[in-house]
Amino acid sequence: MSDHTHRQSPREAFARRVEESFAHLERADRPEVWIALRDQAEVAAEIAGVAERVSAGEELPLAGLLFAVKDNIDVAGLPTTAAAASYRYLPERDAMAVARLRAAGAVVLGKTNLDQFATGLVGTRSPFGAVRNAWDRTRISGGSSSGSGVAVALGLVDFALGTDTAGSGRVPAALNGIIGIKPTKGLVPVTGVVPACAGLDVVTVFARDLRLAERAAAIMAGPDGVDARARDAKVSPLAGRRIRLGVPRRDQLGELAPGWADAFDGAVAQFRALGFSVAEVDIDPLLTAASMLYGSSFVAERYAAVGEHIVANPDLIGADLDPTVAGIVLAGRSHTADALFNDFAELNRLGALGREALSGVDVLLTPTTTWHPTIEQVQADPVLANSRMGRFTNFCNLLDMASLAFPSGFVGGLPFGVMLTGPAFSDPDLARVARAFLAPELEIMVVGAHLSGQPLNSQLVVAGGSWVADVATAEAYRLYALDTTPPKPGLVRVDEGGHSVVGEVWRLPAEGFGRFVAALPAPMAIGKVELADGRSVSGFVVEPFAVQGAADITSFGGWRAYLARP
Repeated sequence: MSDHTHRQSPREAFARRVEESFAHLERADRPEVWIALRDQAEVAAEIAGVAERVSAGEELPLAGLLFAVKDNIDVAGLPTTAAAASYRYLPERDAMAVARLRAAGAVVLGKTNLDQFATGLVGTRSPFGAVRNAWDRTRISGGSSSGSGVAVALGLVDFALGTDTAGSGRVPAALNGIIGIKPTKGLVPVTGVVPACAGLDVVTVFARDLRLAERAAAIMAGPDGVDARARDAKVSPLAGRRIRLGVPRRDQLGELAPGWADAFDGAVAQFRALGFSVAEVDIDPLLTAASMLYGSSFVAERYAAVGEHIVANPDLIGADLDPTVAGIVLAGRSHTADALFNDFAELNRLGALGREALSGVDVLLTPTTTWHPTIEQVQADPVLANSRMGRFTNFCNLLDMASLAFPSGFVGGLPFGVMLTGPAFSDPDLARVARAFLAPELEIMVVGAHLSGQPLNSQLVVAGGSWVADVATAEAYRLYALDTTPPKPGLVRVDEGGHSVVGEVWRLPAEGFGRFVAALPAPMAIGKVELADGRSVSGFVVEPFAVQGAADITSFGGWRAYLARP
């Protein structure tokens, strides 16, 4: 944002935002993203009202932000279709999630396209048109929240709402290179949402910035007294833990797109470099549970949601009603009550096995999906193509887990994404882990001239560093006074005769850490230092040859004590 914009009043700045947004919409030329767009004058009038509230001193955490809403979520004054014109109705009030966002100052730009009745992970099952990927128009955008994902990726809105039953709030994030938060089931009320599977549906958030996505998800959360399945947030079961990551066995990754296995290995390596422990786990119970979402009597809930509408309009199948979606929904009629109870028992068994398999880790790290097909590939075999998309997403809501999808680089010029999945209410800790990956901060132990108050401490501060804690090394080191300007010590690890040495741990952003390390003069180097509590962090060390002839000052226990000697 320019300095000129900063000097503008909220009303002027917000009005400019609307003008720029509609100009961007025209340039983007993506009509298939939208099912309904609000009139520019209407959006401008609403955002002017937000500006007045801000000018009056009201604190609005989403003031002036524009967002899109998947068209199975009600927005007062705009029709809800769930991507079926024959299903269209005009809601009198916003869905609770939308109402809370608008109360926080965000303004709806329009309603987005989706796989009809939120049934699909491809983004092509809509009579309003297949939503093309933000990076490659020949490829799918991912569904069912296709329009919302692409609207965010193209910068048409600041954030967008989707829904997620099988992965619809995560697959579009992966294929379009953005963030997708799928909260714990029930945290966000589904009041005013057309159900796909009422017992599994979750309102989700897409954004390009993780903190914005977190903020929007938090604002939407909390029981509303209407949605009987809504629930209050609980303390995360992972709160305060040093998170341990689990990854699937190699043979359980399935058939990944070319280059994706290497990209996933790269993500795992980055997490390890950030200090996370990573262990292979057997996710077979989770994969089996995932197959039950469409391959068991649970699909009957889709029929309960919209089946009567399809039955009442058989002549529209193949026209307004997508034939693949209709086939999936109508198949739900064939299941019996005893089959449903048997399937619940099987799901409970698989859930227990899954929890046991993950007992040695805290969070599961996987690719978000397995491939990125073209629209033509999906049209050639819509069911099989779609089934590949949900390998790592389908089990999440069935087993009451939280999940977060985020970008992890590119393969062949297209986004590649990974996903964190954890127990119910672990939402804040999933975000904490993702932040470490997306905006990594690294810790470094200092023992001499970079300590607080010492001559070179300013180098850490300029690099964006912040003090974390006073620490001590394990009893495996010796400290020497080097002949340098300014004076500084050299820390050396030894096999015998070692002692503990005190110092400080500082935390630096990855970019600042790189600049700092690159500027270090010889003989200083960065290596792993073992702390007294068993952790290993990066720290200043020197090779033994560098301390030849230097005074051994280990007995002082640290640099400051040495400097304070009589």
